[in-house]
Parts: sequence; structure tokens; C-alpha cells
Amino acid sequence: MRPSWVEVDLDAIKHNVALISQEVGAAKLCAVVKADGYGHGDVPVAEAALAGGATSLAVALVEEGVRLRDAGIDVPILVLSEPPIEDAATIVSRRLVATAYRANFVAALAAAADGPVPVHIKVNTGMHRVGAQPEDIDSLVTAVLAEPELKLEGLWTHFAVAEADAEYTKRQLAAFETARAQLEARGVAVPLLHTANTAGALLYPEARFDMVRVGLGIYGLRPTRDVAPHLDLRPAMRVVSRVSMVKRLEAGERPSYGRRRPLSAAATIATVPVGYADGVSRRLSDVGHVLIGGQPRPLAGTVTMDQVVVDMGTADVAVGDEVVILGSQNDSSITAEDWAEMLGTINYEVVCHFGPRLPRRYPKGENDGV
Repeated sequence: MRPSWVEVDLDAIKHNVALISQEVGAAKLCAVVKADGYGHGDVPVAEAALAGGATSLAVALVEEGVRLRDAGIDVPILVLSEPPIEDAATIVSRRLVATAYRANFVAALAAAADGPVPVHIKVNTGMHRVGAQPEDIDSLVTAVLAEPELKLEGLWTHFAVAEADAEYTKRQLAAFETARAQLEARGVAVPLLHTANTAGALLYPEARFDMVRVGLGIYGLRPTRDVAPHLDLRPAMRVVSRVSMVKRLEAGERPSYGRRRPLSAAATIATVPVGYADGVSRRLSDVGHVLIGGQPRPLAGTVTMDQVVVDMGTADVAVGDEVVILGSQNDSSITAEDWAEMLGTINYEVVCHFGPRLPRRYPKGENDGV
């Protein structure tokens, strides 16, 4: 089989969850494992997060929650967006926790329910993506409370710029507090209030409420480099391959598609069997590098669908040598933040882009190939 894979350190996941749980104090920690655990593997990450102290999980899609249930995971699983109405029955049958922000979905959920089904209402306080407008919360809560099959369990919102704009985040918090106070004034106490993502949880103690929803942080990554630098978060992902071919080329040769640029000097070129179909962006062709022998080695030409070529200069290299695409080797490292800066994106996108052609391996022997 092609020697390229994603290596995930589940001990790092446990460590990060335990560390953040300690940081947020009494607030429960909900581990966000949507998008296949941010590319790390949803089931192994979920199990590791729970072992580290998480009390619940969150996903984006109903089918993601079903996958966790099929794996035998039995804790509360919050679906972060209101699903299509036809998925209400699956929410109920698989004991998922629904997010609601429209009356027609509340009605569909009640029609499918056969007992007290928990509901979390999402308030749009300024993200302007999904969620009920603050002025509609009262009527939505009334609709939930009118259904004996439903249980109002949570009220929440989501921050748009917690890592970068304190003033706007505090405005969102104030809007959420207003909605909560209005419910309290009519005698409605909501058991779980939650607003904080990773940045919110680490930067705003007042935003922690009863629960924090932590995604990026449990994978050992930060929304920006200066978020909680005192915490020893450990990146859990390492993307690895092995040299598949070695050749010597003269100065002026132009390796790979498009003959992008000439070699400035005679060099040993190593071919590595990983490419843009695996998540190695073609935009790295002129700026990217890998680690071989503990040293950064620049790409020698265009990233192709299945392979890259690496300029080794005069250094020794052999077929089978380990190549690190992302992560550490000896004393050197290439981080998701490094990639993000080169690509003009964010570390979230970097780790999510490594696709299913790369098997997930877990050094402790858990769930190889998820």
C-alpha cells in the first residue's frame, strides 16, 4: 500500500482536554468532533476526549452523530445546526440533542418524540449565520414548553471573532445575557447556558457559563498564536510519507508538471507519494517544504495529484526514508499555522483538508485506518 498516512496522538487529545477542563473550572467541556474530528478521526478522538474529561460531544450533521452512536458512544451528542425537518425522527431515535431556531422544526421534533427529548435553542447574537433572532426567542421557548414531549435543556450562541475582537464579543455576550434574563423574568430557567468556543473559553471567563464547546483546542491548536500561550497544548496530528524514488538532475532541469522553475544547481530529487488529492495544496508548489532527515527541504516543482518532488540539494536520501508533511521530525517541525500562513488561510482548514486516501493511524494501536 502507498506509504502515506495521518498519524494521530490520542494521548495529546486527552492531555489537551484535561488541560482546558482545568482552565475553565466548573464549566463542563463539550468536545467538538464534527468534520471527522477536524480530520483526526471522529470516533477515536471522541473516545480520547471523553477519557480526558469531556462530558459531551458536538457534531455538525445528524449523520455524524449517528456514526458516533453506531460506534457505541453513549454520552449526549449535540447537533450544532438545526437539521432538515425530515431528520427529526432520526434525532429522536438515535438520542441526539437537537439545536432549534425555527418553530416548524420544533413542531417536527415534537411530532417525532416519544418521551422528553432535549432541545437547545440557538440565539443569533451577531454571527449572522444561523440561530433565532433575539426578538423571536420568547415565542420559540413558548413553543418548546408547550410540547410535553420536549425538554428545554439549553440556550446558546456562537462567537464570530472571540480571538480577535473583544468589543464585539462582549456585545454578543450582552445580547445573550439579555435573552437569558428575559426568560428568567418569566420564570424559565435553562439548565445549560453555553456561548464559548475555544477562543471564548480561554479568553473570556465570563463566557464559560455552564458549558464550553471546544473544538480546535482539543486538537492542540489555537485560533491565533497568542491565545492562551501559557497552556501546553500539544498538536495531535502528524502527516507522514516515505520517499518512493530518488534521482540526480542537472542544473536547469525543471521537475514536475508545467516545468515550473529550473533547478539552480545540480541536485538530488526525492519523489514522495502524496499530493493535492490528499490535502497537500497545489498553492504550496512555490513556498512549501517537507522534513527529511530532520531538515526542511523545499519542493522542487508543482504539487501533483498524487506526488510531490523535493529538492535535497547535495544531502543523502534513500527510498523509504521518512518524510514529514506536517508535524515534527527530530528537532524540526512544520505546523498547521505555518501552512496557514503560506496559504493565506487558517489552521482549521489545513487539518480538515487531509482526505480519506490517507489512513489514520494511532500510535497506541487504536482504530488504525479509521
